Amino acid sequence: MSTQDRLASGTAAVLEAARDFVTAEAQAVLDISEQIDESFVRAADLLLHSTGKVVVTGAGTSGFVARRAAHLFAVSGTPAFFLNPTDGLHGSLAALSPNDVLIALSRGGSSEEVNNLAARLQHQGVRVVALTFNASSTLAENADIAVTFRPFTAADPGGLIAMGSTLAHSAWLDALAVVLMRARQYSWDKVHYSHPGGAVGAVTTLPAPVEPLEIPPLNGR
Repeated sequence: MSTQDRLASGTAAVLEAARDFVTAEAQAVLDISEQIDESFVRAADLLLHSTGKVVVTGAGTSGFVARRAAHLFAVSGTPAFFLNPTDGLHGSLAALSPNDVLIALSRGGSSEEVNNLAARLQHQGVRVVALTFNASSTLAENADIAVTFRPFTAADPGGLIAMGSTLAHSAWLDALAVVLMRARQYSWDKVHYSHPGGAVGAVTTLPAPVEPLEIPPLNGR
């Protein structure tokens, strides 16, 4: 085999490996889509009618997803911020009060710092929404609203590195942010005002208003 043929063969193998993994990640997101159930509506109802803060937490890769979600919630009309669970256990959990909601992300539901933070905040009266792939985990069993998914490891290399699973969590949280935006009828004028920087701030013609959406009161209001 010539050098050129070896390079072509190697390039094809790399492209195939990359495409296969992207396909696996896409399937992880689609798998989540099929599992969206009443727990989604309950979480949306809780956040829509919360009079306090929305706080998102997670450790490791889930922490980066949580930080992204908090930003996108805020951008789309649901004020939120990220709390590092370790910082929370070093005093910052005192920033939360009984009217607040904690969204806790953990692929396996066994992150000690996340579970400890959630338990202490629940003791303070904070409602906890848990997102995990382990329905029998401590986090899921103790949450006010447990959002659990079937384990999907094809897009998590070695079943250890949380790539596809956290991407799927991101998609679920994005859907929640969009549903809440529609329920609040949060205007594009407000989005534009709070995002004056970058390409978004330079937009001169805004999209049509978001389509209204009513969230059923499933939490006993």
